[in-house]
Amino acid sequence: MAALSDRPVRVLVVENDTELGPLLARGLTNEGYETDWIEDGTTALITAQAENYGIAVLDVMLPGMSGFELCRRLRDASGALIILMLTARDDVSDRVRGLDAGADDYLTKPFAFSELAARLRALRRRESLAISPRIEVGGLMIDSHDHVVRAGEKVVPLSPKEFALLRFLAQNVDETVQREAILMEIWGTVQHTNPNIVDQYISYLRRKLERLPTGVSLRTLRGVGFELARDR
Repeated sequence: MAALSDRPVRVLVVENDTELGPLLARGLTNEGYETDWIEDGTTALITAQAENYGIAVLDVMLPGMSGFELCRRLRDASGALIILMLTARDDVSDRVRGLDAGADDYLTKPFAFSELAARLRALRRRESLAISPRIEVGGLMIDSHDHVVRAGEKVVPLSPKEFALLRFLAQNVDETVQREAILMEIWGTVQHTNPNIVDQYISYLRRKLERLPTGVSLRTLRGVGFELARDR
């Protein structure tokens, strides 16, 4: 197995407080992260779509787009992104709303920076225990650190959802994964989501992989689920 990339984890800080935002960015940079600070939700979403972040620290109250909506959209785009939300209100309903939107953890202002840094370290440990940084199946190498998939020497261009779906199936290689399990893992819910979206993304993946030397096949077992199977 190849060594992990030595590049620092990229963090997106979205905070409209012009004193707190730079302090967080500077503190995280000192912790070894590569950090960008943005003041409004709309610009943050556009930036996140163009860049590859491993962590997002989001304030709830943002101009342009609320932190809740930004969290939901970031989570829809990437199941692997670590999201920590910040709020000035110690309100249970706010915390529940944030967690339901896809946040991994919540921190109430005011807080010590050391606690924020510790929570991010804990979330990264939890992710590293849950997901192997690199998975090799057949001729595929799936790198969760850099969010890159290779078939031999060729990089396979995948959207964040396609990447998350392929990684989930690879974690269960040669096993049938039920549609409901995929919806919960990748989309976070089985409610208000068209279940046919799984078939669509399986089709996208199949088209991108079928002509490459992957050594695996994407199979659809009608009425049962989906499987990433090693070629025999």
